[in-house]
Amino acid sequence: MPSWKRLIRFESTDGKVLRGEPILPSPDFDVGSTTEETGLKARVVQIANNDIFDPDTKVTDEEVTVKKLLGPVTVDEVPIIRCIGLNFKKHIAEGGRTLPPYPSTFIKANTCLNGHDTPITIPKIAQDEQADYEGELCFIMSRDALNVPESDVWSYIGGYLCGNDVSSRKLQRDPKLAGTVPQWGFSKGFDTYAPLGPQIVSTEVIPDPATLWLKTIVNGDVRQSETIDDFCFKIPTIVSYCSQGTTLKKGTVIMTGTPSGVGYAMKNPQFLKPGDVVEVNITEIGTLRNTVEYA
Repeated sequence: MPSWKRLIRFESTDGKVLRGEPILPSPDFDVGSTTEETGLKARVVQIANNDIFDPDTKVTDEEVTVKKLLGPVTVDEVPIIRCIGLNFKKHIAEGGRTLPPYPSTFIKANTCLNGHDTPITIPKIAQDEQADYEGELCFIMSRDALNVPESDVWSYIGGYLCGNDVSSRKLQRDPKLAGTVPQWGFSKGFDTYAPLGPQIVSTEVIPDPATLWLKTIVNGDVRQSETIDDFCFKIPTIVSYCSQGTTLKKGTVIMTGTPSGVGYAMKNPQFLKPGDVVEVNITEIGTLRNTVEYA
């Protein structure tokens, strides 16, 4: 593993786009709250062989000031985004379903990748009261994984991020638009529909993700609030299952599912609209923030 424990990508005050390890002013500092005014400093991370997980990638002694926080990974670094549906027990219950016998999986293309503090852009086909949020704990693979036993999974995980599996509900669930069987590929696969951030936090900092707490906040209103311990399938099961006969390439991001409280399941359904601010906050990782706009 590289020497960094927390990794951010940012624009420095001299206009350079850099990778760095943030120097937290306090243990509870939320990296996602970083602005030019906060003056957050970071130690520059020297990336070896264009690989954030290369053993020769090192944290240097050079300190710079963060002007603008960017998404921690780029499209070139993420070959694919693999997603787990129906993984929080209470979310399964709110949808009127029973616990699945094995993980439900689908994929998002890397063109869905979006950063921190950048807009979620809803295309015209999905603007008819159906865009929804799904706050999720995500992790990124630090090396290729194939047929991995559950006992070996942790050595393949490079770190954790916040994510938002943005979804278009009518295209996902309405038989007139989705067909007779609900589909997750097209309805969740639009550009900008996978925001990730605000940083990558290593497994050294977070040895047990089950202790984390996830909140999704829309315009200041807490919509989702749940412990990761509510998972139906834990991370070792997810990685082991998904790697059976399928190589999970280095840089693959896995979104682990969303808790109860999504917009479509509310008594009075609430969907995303232009001007909304969606925040996904996970303890130890911070807040991923995105605004919403129509294309």
